[in-house]
Amino acid sequence: MDGRIQNTRQRPTLAILTYADEKRVFRGDQENFIDLIRAGEERGVLVYVMTTADFKLSGKQAAGYRYRASTKSWKREMLPMPHVIYNRIPYRKFEALPEVQQVIQACLHHSQVRFFNPSFFNKWTLFEWLNKSKRTKPFIPETKKLNSGDDIDKLLQSYPFLYLKPIRGKAGKGIMRVSRTESRSAPRLFELSIQDKTRSHISRYPTVNQLWSQVRELVGSRDYIVQQGISLSSYKRRPFDLRVLVQKNYKGIWTVAGIGARLAGKSSITTHVPRGGSIDDPSKLLAHAFGQTEGKKIIRTAKQAALRIARQVETASGHTLGEMSMDLGVDSVGHIWFFEANSKPMKFDEPPIRQKSLENLIRYSIFLSRKNGSKG
Repeated sequence: MDGRIQNTRQRPTLAILTYADEKRVFRGDQENFIDLIRAGEERGVLVYVMTTADFKLSGKQAAGYRYRASTKSWKREMLPMPHVIYNRIPYRKFEALPEVQQVIQACLHHSQVRFFNPSFFNKWTLFEWLNKSKRTKPFIPETKKLNSGDDIDKLLQSYPFLYLKPIRGKAGKGIMRVSRTESRSAPRLFELSIQDKTRSHISRYPTVNQLWSQVRELVGSRDYIVQQGISLSSYKRRPFDLRVLVQKNYKGIWTVAGIGARLAGKSSITTHVPRGGSIDDPSKLLAHAFGQTEGKKIIRTAKQAALRIARQVETASGHTLGEMSMDLGVDSVGHIWFFEANSKPMKFDEPPIRQKSLENLIRYSIFLSRKNGSKG
């Protein structure tokens, strides 16, 4: 019952799908792949890396890469056909390529192979899915597609500040903040904060048309959303939010693998670590903001919210998902807000969460291998 495979059964095989690379064998977080291979060995699961260039799901063997610790190198071998394929193609631009889409479709429609997390999420689609359910709608800030300056102007009449976010963004890149300020000398000014690595730059505009002209130049051809700004809880004047890792367990049931916290940098408009944020302990931050008892209650509520969101996203997507990380905000009165989810989570730096994540991935793969031949 603990997810171990019996010796009498065929050894489960998990292939990590990624994109081929002429310079360094293949793309993706190789340390992550090595950790997963080791975790598989501990539980009797064969784990190897399969590239989209080598992809083949016919016959009894497939070309894959195994890591050799003795030489610290990858070796291409012919290995047993996988029971389960885990999509870790690292970038949207790779995933969108026609030849890669062919591979993904072949995985999705194969009668024997189980495939999970078939694609990156789209921010706008996520919010549409979550707004459809009464169980997840209360966690969603008001969000619209960004098409004109009027979209910004109208939402600023309801909220003191807004965020502009790329629909296909990652790690906080491209996020902007818009607010409206008033003073005696300037009755109405639009303020735009742009994140540049670990610092933000602020500019002001007397009209929404001038603001929009600048935003349109920055956005270019990318699709954006405009979203209600949430006044996050803070620690020593630095806002923080929660990072939740949600994964399926050895029974195929959604569970919370762990919760971390990210504290915004001193001059940052986001909490993302690449943008100047730092890792911290959610219990400490919430206890500071709300007291110990209320802080514990908020963590329980955040876990419940994350599980509801994961179930709704999977149902609405129509595909098998095995994990996702999500960013949840806690406002000044303790309400939980959903900001984004990632179908290809980066490694959590907190060791207990990291260990749990590897265990869950292997155990879930064992669960899927036992369901071979039944896509339901």
